[in-house]
Order: sequence, then structure tokens, then C-alpha cells
Amino acid sequence: MNAATSLPVPTEEIIRARPLLGTLVEIAATGAIGRVSHAISQAFDAIAEIQALMSYQDPASELSRINQFGFTDPVPVHHHTWTVLRSAQELSATSRGLFDVTIAPTLTRLGFLPRHANFPRASRHGDWRHIVLLPDQRVQLMRQVRLDLSGIAKGYAVDVAIAILQSAGIHAGRVNAGGDLRVFGATEQTIHVRAPHAPTQTMPLVQLNEGAAATSAAYFAQRRHAQRSVTPLIHPYTRSASSSERSITVLASNCMLADALTKVVQADPVQATSVLAHYQARALIVEHDPVSGGCHVFDSLQQARAA
Repeated sequence: MNAATSLPVPTEEIIRARPLLGTLVEIAATGAIGRVSHAISQAFDAIAEIQALMSYQDPASELSRINQFGFTDPVPVHHHTWTVLRSAQELSATSRGLFDVTIAPTLTRLGFLPRHANFPRASRHGDWRHIVLLPDQRVQLMRQVRLDLSGIAKGYAVDVAIAILQSAGIHAGRVNAGGDLRVFGATEQTIHVRAPHAPTQTMPLVQLNEGAAATSAAYFAQRRHAQRSVTPLIHPYTRSASSSERSITVLASNCMLADALTKVVQADPVQATSVLAHYQARALIVEHDPVSGGCHVFDSLQQARAA
């Protein structure tokens, strides 16, 4: 027997879940025995740290400090917060404002976000262009805008968790944060979505072998406001709630992109086509077909090829 020949390293798969990011986060990982459990724990710790930094609900979070003091003085922030804000600014510029993290006042008015008495009154004329990222990871608000990162931070947390698993030598893994999903290695995941007209029914949409997916819909997020039904899907131009009954799933190279791009597609599916192409992403839009009684799936990739 060749002395250089080594026996296969025994592997194991571990699946764990924890309530984080306003949902149930599941992490599955396959790797060498004794290594997987520690890697999963590190991934969960990183997600918890990101939640603590960027939670709008937590008045002590770093995001809350920006909302409270950012108009008066530059606020130094953690690398995670800086990375998410920098990516949000790039997405806003590329989408011409169809992605905008300054819609928090509308979400507060509609009851989707809490009111913080120590936050200054928000300007009615501010948007993403009034967020300035200064050297040394400092953030300055040029108008009294109010930021909410829930449309991008969850996807970023998934990406960070995946990076930790990979750096720990995990062979294959999956992180699923309530529909914000990323997989790597010999892992396959069938993406199921709910039928827009019958959300208790699910349908298989696409197979994900490598990369990320995120789904945006308002099935169970609607609430009554001023005697009408509203959703947390806010159009950045009009600052009004959308009554969209479609489901948007975006496939992208990373989960932060997929998460944010679902909001761009929800706001304007036509204008979003060029944005998706810019990021080499793909959108699958599921809408109810009243003629057949089933669902129609619009694939942005097929439209791009036809064009």
C-alpha cells in the first residue's frame, strides 16, 4: 500500500435553526466530523451580530444611532453596516432609485415599523441621495432621512454565514433565512413559492444548485390602515404602499443582491430588466392567471434572450 494514500475523512451533516432576523434561520452544513458544529455556531453568531447592528426595531442598534444622530454629526459604523450601506447606495444609483433604504417613515406611518420618540422628524424631501458615506467608515445624513435596511441586510447576513462555513472547510452548505437562501457545494434546493391568489398552496418554481435566491411577496404581511388593506411593499417614487398580488423571486450570485433586487422588480418590473442584466441576475414573477385559474410565470431571462 502506498504510504501517501490516506483514508477518506469521515463527514457528517448537521442542520440547525434559530429565530433571527425576524424569521427562522436554518443552516445545514456537511463537512469533517467535529468541524461542522463549530462552524454553524460561528455562522449563527455572525448573523446575530448583524441583526444587532442593523435592527430598526432596536433603539440601541447602530442603525438607530444613524437615524437619531446622523443629520447632526457623522456616525462611525461597523464594517458590516458600512458594507451594506455602500451596496445599497450602488443599487440605488443603478436602479435610479427603485431601491431606496429611506422609506422607513412610510413603513412607520403604516404600522410596519415602530415609532421611536428619540428619532428626529423625517424630511419629506429626502431620499437615498442624502446618505453620504465618508472616509473612516462614517455616515452622514444631509437631510433628516430615516433608514431601514431590512430590504438588504437579511440577504447580507446569509452571505456572511455562507462565507464562514466555506472558510471553515465545510464541503457543502445551505443557509435559509425565511426565503432568503444561498447554497454551495453538492447541495440542491428546490425553490417553492406560494400561489398569489391562494397563499396556502405552494408550487415548485426552480432548482437552485449554486448561488442565491430571494422571494418577495405580501401574502401574510397585509394590514389595515385608514380603512384599507396595505402591504410593506413601498414604491420609492410615490412612497405609497403597493397592493401587488404577485410573487417575485430573484436568482443572483449572492443573497444580498437577490434580496435587494426583489424590491426593484416589485417596484417596476419593466425598468428592472436592465438592472437585472447589469447584475447578471434573473427574476421569476408569479402572477395569478384568471383565465386558466392557475399561475403564470414570467421569466426575465427568457425576455432578455428574446430581445
